[in-house]
Formats: sequence, C-alpha cells, structure tokens
Amino acid sequence: MRFRWSLPEPALNGCAATLASALGVSPLLAQCLANRGLTEPEGAARFLRPRLKDLSDPLLLPNMAAAVDRLLLARGRGDCLVIFGDYDVDGVTSVALLLETLGALGWKASHYLPRRLDEGYGLTQEAAEHCLQKYPVQLLLAVDCGSTAADTIAWLGHKGADVIVLDHHQVSTPPPPALALVNPRLASPPRPDAEFCSAGLAFKLAHALLKRLREAGEPAAANLDVRPLLDLVALGTIADLVPLTGENRILASAGLERLSTTRRPGLIALKAVAQCPSPIGSYEVAFQLGPRLNAAGRLEDAEDSLRLLLARDAASALPLAWSLDARNRQRQAIERAIAGEVMAAVSARLDRQRDLVIVEGQASWHIGVVGIVASRVVKRFHRPAIILGGDGEMWRGSGRSIEGFDLAAALCGCGDLLARHGGHSMAAGITARPDQVDPLRRRLNELARLSLKPEDLEPSLKLDGEVTGADLTLARLEELETLAPTGQGNPPVLWMMRGLSHRLPPRRMGRENQHAKLRLTDGRAALEAVWWNCGAAAMPEGRFDLAFIPAINQFKGARSVQLVVLDWRAAP
Repeated sequence: MRFRWSLPEPALNGCAATLASALGVSPLLAQCLANRGLTEPEGAARFLRPRLKDLSDPLLLPNMAAAVDRLLLARGRGDCLVIFGDYDVDGVTSVALLLETLGALGWKASHYLPRRLDEGYGLTQEAAEHCLQKYPVQLLLAVDCGSTAADTIAWLGHKGADVIVLDHHQVSTPPPPALALVNPRLASPPRPDAEFCSAGLAFKLAHALLKRLREAGEPAAANLDVRPLLDLVALGTIADLVPLTGENRILASAGLERLSTTRRPGLIALKAVAQCPSPIGSYEVAFQLGPRLNAAGRLEDAEDSLRLLLARDAASALPLAWSLDARNRQRQAIERAIAGEVMAAVSARLDRQRDLVIVEGQASWHIGVVGIVASRVVKRFHRPAIILGGDGEMWRGSGRSIEGFDLAAALCGCGDLLARHGGHSMAAGITARPDQVDPLRRRLNELARLSLKPEDLEPSLKLDGEVTGADLTLARLEELETLAPTGQGNPPVLWMMRGLSHRLPPRRMGRENQHAKLRLTDGRAALEAVWWNCGAAAMPEGRFDLAFIPAINQFKGARSVQLVVLDWRAAP
C-alpha cells in the first residue's frame, strides 16, 4: 500500500439512502453525493444540475457596488484606466475578460502585466512605478493581486491614482487603502459557496456593470451577452485550483461547455496545438491548456498568452499558440532539472519525525518553476513545501500545502523573517533573504507541530465506497459523470474492490514500460484496469484489494469500463 485507505462514515449511509429515494438516483451516486457533504436533497439536486440562473447577485460581493460606481465615473470622465493583472492563467484570463467587456461597454482601458523575473509577484512598488511610467494612470484596477499591497496602493494614491482591487487572496492586516477592495474573503458572514478565483470575480464585475447599465437603459448593455466569456472563466477557475463547488461549479460547468465550442481564435488554435479531444474537461484545462498559457509568464512575461486570448483570427493566433507550446517544453526541461536537484537535497536532509514542513532554496533555481517543483515535492513526501530560487539579494519562492496546514496563515506567523508573502491555505508566495531560509524552516516546523497530526502526514485515499464487478456498468459510470467537473473540492470518484485476481499476467506498456495493463476478475466479472506511471512498482499478486477511479475508455468508437489503479493491498 502506498496510501492509507479510508471508507465513509457509516452515518452517511442513511443520508445516501434518503438522497437516492428523493432524487431518483442510484445508491452509488447518492453515496458519492453524501461523501461530498451534499446530504440534503435540495442542495444535491442543485449540485447535479448547475444552472447560470442560480448565480447570486454580483453586487452582493464586498465593495462591488463601490467598484462599479468608480468605473462608471471613470468612463464618464474619460479617466486613464489601466487593468493591472498577474502572469498566471487566472490573472491573464481575468485581464482578457475585462478588456473585452469594458471595451464593448465604452471604456478605453489599457493593461499592464508584471514580469515575474524583474518585478516579482503582484502589485509591487517596482511594477507600479513602471506602470505609471508607461501610462498616466488615474484609475488602476488590480486583478488577481493587491490584497496585501498596502504600501504600493498608498504610494499610488499619493501619485493621484485611485485603486480598485479585484482579488481572492489573503488580505493584509490592516487592509490596503484601496478605493474598493472586492475580495470574497471580506464577506461577513463568510460564504464558502463563493470562493471565486479572479476570473470568476472578473465575470462578476462584468455582470454587475451590465446590470447597472441595463437599469440605466444603455443600448450597448442591452445587446451584450456575457455568456461567451465563460470559456475564459473556466480556464481561470480550474487552473487556479479553487473549489469546484457552489458558484464555481456553475461557472466551470457552463464554461467548459463554452470552451468545447468556443469561437475564440486563440483558444481554437491552442486546443489544436495541444491536441485536445472534444469535449473539453477539467483534465484538458489542468494539464494541456493551462500549462501552455502559464509557460510565457513563468519564463518571461505573459503578454503572448494575453495576445492569444484576444486574437481576432487564426493567422495571428496559430503562431502564438505554437510559441507557447515551445516555451512550455522549455519550461518542462528546466523544471525536470531543478526537480532532480530539489529531490536529492530533500532526500539527503529529511528527518520524517522532525521535518513536517520542507523548505529548500538555491540561487540557481529558476523562480518561474519553483511552484511546480513545490507541488512535486508535496506529492512525493506528503509535507507542505516551499521552494525558493535566487534573485540577487532576495530569493523568491512558492509554497504548496496539504490538508490540515493553512500555509498562508502560517506565513503570517513568520512575517519578521520575510520581505513579502501572500496567498491562501494551499498555496502561497514569499520573498526572503537567503540567510532567512533556515530560520524560516525552523519556524514553520514549530507551527506545523501545533496543527499537524501524524496521520495528516500519511497520504490517504478517501474512498467513496466498496463495489463489485456487477456495479461497474456503462450506465452506472455515465450516471456518475453528472458529478463532473471534478477537481479541487469535488474529487473524482474513488472506489475499492475486494478479492480480485489476475485473469492474465500484467502487461507493461509505454515507451519505457512506465504503465501497466491488468486483466482482472472478482470471480464473476471480467475487468480491465490500467495503472498509469507505475514505473517499477510491484504488481499485485495472488488475491488482492484494489483502490481505483472508475472511468469510461473510448477507443475506435467503442466505449468500455476501465479501472484506473491508484493502489493495491493483499487481500486478508
């Protein structure tokens, strides 16, 4: 076993039976709903049928009305409006969405995307100064950043620029002196169904502006449909790993439908270059489209990604898509090299009893890929990790966490060791001097010992239940597809089966035999399974239990049930 297996609490079985009866669904789907906290029929029904009309009024978001008022004033006065974004998928899609919407509604808006290597993350002093050198800014709309940029926003105010912040990250104490800080974290009481990414917030702002202008009887607003913008929202929402529940589920579900049939030349080109199948799902966004859009901002700046999203024809879009593909391959090569060094350093240092949080840094590590490497470290060692790269006298790093450890909150307890920090519970960014790396490691481990339990440091599989071969029908798996899109907050279905054996010996496959195909039986049904990236792992022997994701395999027009192996153990 590579994981600790856990089955649902028996108390959920009663909820599942009630759901199955009330909704007219199978007991297996009902169990999956109950396992995800959807124990009331009304809420479960809304989850299974996400509809745009169930989105809440955008003006209910904190300070949204003030942001709309100032934007309308800027349009009326002809203020120089600049949208200041971020260089990741969420930031770039947000900027593209707002440029399109504001342009269609009569604003003259420009944009500024910071350079990761030169200006750092977010609304830094350096980036703000460069922005003001380029534009005579009167109103700056900071998107996907700004919630902790108190000093920079105060400086912009002294320079005569009002600032609106549209962001979902942790807010500093005290909050920045923005004219309007639109951040769902400020909602009181908190709204767990509205943990938007910035692309979702940008869509909400577009909706709020449209609503206000339609009430004023403006013809341009009456004719504008914001639904085609949902392809951008789906990209940002899934790539930024916000929970795919509540309103995010509605936006992602509708957005993936738009993305599959998008008429946006840039996305058509990117889907072709990435060889994405149709329809588009969460996997294609997370592992095919998202990394290519991220690649430019990781290595240089994100301007080409923004140009691709705004491209008006295939002639301009295709070269940009191929360029992003090439830069993604370059990013992968850099990442592999650094990941090898990081894994070696961690393996040499790690004391599993003492080191609950991993912190490593080297001046030679490229700051554009340290976040991805941190994710790989977490996956391998199942501990929160921060990886830093060199940048002169200051190093910059990215962190990723595990359940049970709020990384952003922990970094607040390390403020005296850091030049800058920000993020949320599962991911964060920092800037620190090299001589503070060791003290930071010690401090974070002290904090982790207060919150992490031994079982938190064991990778676990939260199984949805136990099934038999008779349960694995195409009809049942097609019903389970109503749980899509899956991702953060709504994981894919995980099942287990007991007492399996091989019908035929396992067959290695792939260029380096890194995968395996298994032909199994539970004594009654014949089953096909695939174990991706198993490498040299030991194959199941004798009679064994299997933990897996149920999937529908499509090959040459035929559809069949396939088990995607996650783990196995010897049967009792």
